[in-house]
Amino acid sequence: MTEKDLLDLKEEIKTVETKVSELKGQQQMLMKQLKETYGCDTIEEAEKKLKTMLKKILIIQNKIEKGTKELEEKYGS
Repeated sequence: MTEKDLLDLKEEIKTVETKVSELKGQQQMLMKQLKETYGCDTIEEAEKKLKTMLKKILIIQNKIEKGTKELEEKYGS
């Protein structure tokens, strides 16, 4: 390995370290936002909350569909 190869490798390592640092900062920001917006401290908590929210959405959609069908039957469309 030549001196130039080593210098190139050193520069590549610096670039990767900078990128890793940026990504860690973004992750911290997103985790803070997750906590503030949804009250979740972990990804697992957020996934559970998402499942609960999706179930609630399905229940509401079913109620809307049922109500719409009843109105159509009652008043025609």
